[in-house]
Amino acid sequence: MRKTAFFAVAAIAALVLTGCTDSDAPAGGPADGGSSAADLTPVKVGVIPIADTAPLYLGDKQGFFEDEGLDLTIETATGGAAIVPAVVSGDYQFGFSNQLSLMVAADQGLKIKMVSSAVATTGDTSKDMGAVISKADSGISSPADLAGKKVSSNSVGNINDTAVRSVVDEAGADSSTISFVEVPFPDAIAAVENDQVDAAFVVEPFVTAALDEGLNVVTYAYADFDPKLDIAAYFAKTDVDADLLKKFQAAMKKSLEYADSHPDDVRDIISTYTKTDPAVLAKITLPKYPTEFDRASSEKLAAAAQKYGVLKAKPDFDALLP
Repeated sequence: MRKTAFFAVAAIAALVLTGCTDSDAPAGGPADGGSSAADLTPVKVGVIPIADTAPLYLGDKQGFFEDEGLDLTIETATGGAAIVPAVVSGDYQFGFSNQLSLMVAADQGLKIKMVSSAVATTGDTSKDMGAVISKADSGISSPADLAGKKVSSNSVGNINDTAVRSVVDEAGADSSTISFVEVPFPDAIAAVENDQVDAAFVVEPFVTAALDEGLNVVTYAYADFDPKLDIAAYFAKTDVDADLLKKFQAAMKKSLEYADSHPDDVRDIISTYTKTDPAVLAKITLPKYPTEFDRASSEKLAAAAQKYGVLKAKPDFDALLP
């Protein structure tokens, strides 16, 4: 049996975890004649309902988790700041979060580790899946123009504002003058249009939606920061059950491989857990869905985070990465 949360993106409240709904498996149990629903091990995963997490939803639909003996439940939140404590408390067995939030959590003494890669930048600095957007007439057209401005991110003190600060400093401006504020991705376009913020960091499908609204891309900050940047990961507590972990990692590997080679299916599945216009979905820039981490880009991100005071110490990557 599969249980997946299909909530409208715009309805997600900040730091509030939503529930899930049930969808029954085909009558008669798994198509391959394997274990029945009663034999499956329940596993709950917390995610952000964005293009980045499409492989998990696809893996659910394709039966990859059932094949590994798992009864998957997907629940949604606005960001890693909400998902990390849910995993630590045991409400979720696994969670999705940007890499830097996980480094910060480990830096604060939380016993967590990354267990599967999730999503990475395309590396294309002219068209990527994450971008800083602004009004076309705002006078903000390059990273240096962000100095002294108010910029939103889905959460503050994570990979987004760290990447932005880095590219702004590299452009010769002073990123310390930027005021970062927290605005959920679904609300970011309106926040820019209504002048609540000068610019906003968004990811797909909101990048394409912003362009369709006539907004301007200031920087594809992930790709500008590092062309191989791993943006996010799936994680668990360090003492996660070894057998459960092995099954989850196997299912995720199949899910990531499937998503990376079936872009049309990725676009289709996104429509089931967001209220994205089909015309927008047809045009969004999909990320890469790697099955292995790029450690060098993770170390570069950690160094930037230390520079900006987000991290106190260099992470123990031997312990933090799979």
